[in-house]
Amino acid sequence: MSEQKVIYAIGHRNPDTDSICSAIAYANLKRNMGCENVVPARAGSVNKETKYALEYFGVEAPQLVSDIYPRVKDIAVKVQKSVKATDNLRTLGMAMKECNLRSIPVVDDENKLIGMASVSDLAKAYFQEITLDSVSASGACINDIANVIEADVLVAGNNEGKINGEIKVAAACMEKVAESIKAGDVVIIGNRPESAFIKCIDLKVACVIITGNTTISDEVVAKAKAENVMILSTAFDTYSTARLISQCAPISSIMTTDVISFKPSDMLSDIKGVLEANEYRNYPVVENDKLVGIVNKDKFMMPEKQQIILTDHNELAQAVEGIESGKIIEVVDHHRFGGLQTSDPIFINVRPVGCTCTIVTNMYQQYGVEIPKEIAGLLMSAIISDTVLFKSPTCTQTDKDAVEYLAKIAGVDYKEYGMAMLKAGADIGDMTPAQIVKNDSKEFQIGNYPMLISQLSVMDTDQVMAMQDEILAEMARVCTAEGYAMSIVIVTDIINEGSYLLFSGEPKNLIGEAFKQDASKSVMYLPGVMSRKKQIIPPLSEAVKSL
Repeated sequence: MSEQKVIYAIGHRNPDTDSICSAIAYANLKRNMGCENVVPARAGSVNKETKYALEYFGVEAPQLVSDIYPRVKDIAVKVQKSVKATDNLRTLGMAMKECNLRSIPVVDDENKLIGMASVSDLAKAYFQEITLDSVSASGACINDIANVIEADVLVAGNNEGKINGEIKVAAACMEKVAESIKAGDVVIIGNRPESAFIKCIDLKVACVIITGNTTISDEVVAKAKAENVMILSTAFDTYSTARLISQCAPISSIMTTDVISFKPSDMLSDIKGVLEANEYRNYPVVENDKLVGIVNKDKFMMPEKQQIILTDHNELAQAVEGIESGKIIEVVDHHRFGGLQTSDPIFINVRPVGCTCTIVTNMYQQYGVEIPKEIAGLLMSAIISDTVLFKSPTCTQTDKDAVEYLAKIAGVDYKEYGMAMLKAGADIGDMTPAQIVKNDSKEFQIGNYPMLISQLSVMDTDQVMAMQDEILAEMARVCTAEGYAMSIVIVTDIINEGSYLLFSGEPKNLIGEAFKQDASKSVMYLPGVMSRKKQIIPPLSEAVKSL
């Protein structure tokens, strides 16, 4: 199952349009530059605005990557050998020897796991002496026996394959042996007088197995043919033949059916204790009941870390879950640098522009890579979104130049398209308070206070503010449940260029100090404020110093 791992280009949790589009566009750039295993990913759901852009330009949303914790699929190996429950024990033993395995999964005709057979299972069977009676009772076929004892067929007989009688060893005097032989039995017989063979044929046995390559007369062969009695000849002596025939018992007679198995999606941290608590060496990996791989306890080790390219963020609190178990190799972003530390030098492109996609656009130009029409459309969409069609104070001339350049490639009127896209994203429709509180949300550490700061851009704030009490109640719940000191929701009015600030938690005086307003009512209006990055985070970071 293990193969060359992809490198994810991925934006922050609760992704906005820039987060999604920068991942798509940057992954495309990297692939065009020779990094073929870079794929775009997203760490959350696609919002309405982003969906509009993706559908308009005919691009599928990136795959959802909820976390990058190492999982069973990262260490499982291909199944080297499997057997069927109806296969015999000799087949099992030979498979173990040839493949140097101590256990082998047992599957049915549809490759569904039904058990495991191990060396210890075989050893127990040996010491418990699987008898000839148990072999005949198990439904073993004469053909299985012939193969196991490497027999030559002297007379084919009229055998249908199954053993209907018992398997007997003619070791005592023939008169005594004859008392226990019945029609349909299989008789193992060594170097005995010709009369012993004739007696077995007269008793209408199904098969006579002659050991030690004992020669029989033409008369015995002719009589066996006349009576439709099969005759097999083997070079093994009588004892060895009996022992080998005992290996014709089916694997189902010894296999373990109470099997510990894992799913490809199981996290390694969850299975490690299971491996340590059990004596088994190999554990099957099953998906939809089908055997898909093996985890070997002796070779268990944490896999190579998942390589990640962060786009539109650089703070670990905002990154895909499990980022601490991954390896960040690049950062392309336009936000403040949040104290990221790495074990190795990495490529970083962080610039003070209004959108990550502006940076990505410049990188296409820098490296001389042609921008496909649909990629140009997504890059343009993200810049329009982040700068609110150039109204945000974060917007720079570089952003404006990029949009004009990209619009020509995409073949659209960016003003007309931009308003339509913003309108699609501003329609809150049937959004619940819980969805509003988590919309485009990011975690920030302001001084000693962990905060969740969300933003919702709308054409008309009345619909949102009518839900003010319900939203504040949900914000309080989120603070308690998820351990935030404060939750802040920025409701941005695209038309009038201002924002309502809803906040819950403590210290509220931090909000009052930052924006020089009364914070007692948990809501305030901030005219001209449209950017979380440039107009919300900096005042909070400065105000916390005076508390």
